[in-house]
Amino acid sequence: MAQESPRNSAAEIPVTSNGQLEDSHEHSFNRDLKCSLPVGLGLSETKITSHGFDGAKEEVVEAGQFPNKGSSASPKSSVISPSSAAASRLAGQGCDLIIPTGGRAQQKSGPVVLADEVKNPAMEKLELVRKWSLNTYKCTRQIISEKLGRGSRTVDLELEAQIDILRDNKKKYENILRLAQTLSTQLFQMVHTQRQLGEAFADLSLKSLELHEEFGYNADTQKLLAKNGETLLGAINFFIASVNTLVNKTIEDTLLTVKQYESARIEYDAYRTDLEELNLGPRDANTLPKIEQSQQLFQVHKEKYDKMRNDVSIKLKFLEENKVKVLHNQLVLFHNAIAAYFAGNQKQLEQTLKQFHIKLKTPGADAPSWLEEQ
Repeated sequence: MAQESPRNSAAEIPVTSNGQLEDSHEHSFNRDLKCSLPVGLGLSETKITSHGFDGAKEEVVEAGQFPNKGSSASPKSSVISPSSAAASRLAGQGCDLIIPTGGRAQQKSGPVVLADEVKNPAMEKLELVRKWSLNTYKCTRQIISEKLGRGSRTVDLELEAQIDILRDNKKKYENILRLAQTLSTQLFQMVHTQRQLGEAFADLSLKSLELHEEFGYNADTQKLLAKNGETLLGAINFFIASVNTLVNKTIEDTLLTVKQYESARIEYDAYRTDLEELNLGPRDANTLPKIEQSQQLFQVHKEKYDKMRNDVSIKLKFLEENKVKVLHNQLVLFHNAIAAYFAGNQKQLEQTLKQFHIKLKTPGADAPSWLEEQ
């Protein structure tokens, strides 16, 4: 009777539905495995590898070449799934194998590489969006509560009064700026008309001999008025540029900081209200971590609110000093230039421009020369 091959004996081992051997066949498994090993081949020369995929584990036992009567081809390695008890007995016989309770074989001397968790950029962006959405929701709820008169808000009376005065002054300065621009436009049209009228009088003075002197006097008067008008126009434009810088740059920059302060105040009140609601509720194992996290967020936004309030106070102080200095000089310039022009005091008008270091543009200075055009 031919000797049975180790493949046949291993293939007859019954396996349960979960991949483990029944306890009644553990002894026969060990006996068949020892019989299938050739003489002189120890258990240390065998190779047992394990593969795990989604919780399903399989043990691969690879042996050397087995003599198989009646067949020239060597049998393939059998794929079996022994139970944890059988795997433990195998581990006791072989000194080079370690089979933990999970059924996964490892070598003692082999290097162990632990893969770190790779951070997913998409998850980080999703977390940022989640935090932004939560913050926006809290702030929106706070704004609606304040408008409906249900929520409380933090108010710095002194600072709020200064901000209201600044916004009111900005509107008034914008009105002055708009009127000064209108005056400049009208004065420019008048100066342009006076210059054309002077040229017309001068032309008639040359062509009308009987009225030569009369046309000549009027031509000189209109030219002088046009020249003084250009001087006054330079002073008014300098006044407009300075007030425009004050209103649309300096004050606007301060109001931008005020907007950031108001946003920080809304966030502070939103997280303060959230913390107060949690403190009024029950304190148990589920709510204590939420209260602690809310307390940390509240502290962060409180520090931000205090910082922005300090920044607004400093900017309002420097703005007031700068505003007084700038408007003092510009109002003196505007007054002296208007008074000298309508008084016909040409020297005083020119002296006013020199006092404020205003350089007038000569007519045609901006136009390119004939050589530049070619």
